[in-house]
Amino acid sequence: MTAVYDAKTVLHDVSLTVREHDFLGIIGPNGGGKTTLLKVMLGLLKPSAGCVNFYRDSRPVSTLRIGYLPQVSRMDRRFPISVREAVASGLMAGRRPLQRFSAEDRQRIDEVLAQMGVETFAKRAVGELSGGELQRVLLGRAVVSQPEVLVLDEPDTYVDRRFEQRLYTLLDDFSRRAAVILVSHDWAAMQPRVRHVAHVNRTLQYYPAEKYPWKENN
Repeated sequence: MTAVYDAKTVLHDVSLTVREHDFLGIIGPNGGGKTTLLKVMLGLLKPSAGCVNFYRDSRPVSTLRIGYLPQVSRMDRRFPISVREAVASGLMAGRRPLQRFSAEDRQRIDEVLAQMGVETFAKRAVGELSGGELQRVLLGRAVVSQPEVLVLDEPDTYVDRRFEQRLYTLLDDFSRRAAVILVSHDWAAMQPRVRHVAHVNRTLQYYPAEKYPWKENN
């Protein structure tokens, strides 16, 4: 697969397979193509050559349930939406307009609010949140649908140290039920938990985590 962004070839002849329940760490230099690779996976950017295929139980499907936490939130903080409503919006894909949430949906939303530690201010407007609080809310939005693949681009951005360890505990738990794809510069936190590593710098080198030369690249 090759991808061009702003008339520049950012990824060239890249091949990558992400398997069920994998925990893939994507690392590489700034500008090397990490975020572009995620955008291609998510269908936000069409590759200039090659394609992206999805499989469920070894059978090709048109799409998968994917949760996505982007590196920088573009949510308009002036938009009149509460913390609870923001998390609940992660359940909107495929729903009919004005369709009400079921009791099961509401229970799931409550569970995620508690997981993210934001249940005490669930009624607060997102515009009133700190950067770290908003990041937790958006992570909740990404996981509330119980996606088959969870994609996170620098998820610890703005997150305070108190929640950071909780974040990685949540990702460890989630990887037992679905695939996790994580872009992060925090290699110390990434190293003990990822199962495979994709080093991206225009091209892609793929390693089992135990064989990646962590020290050489730190």
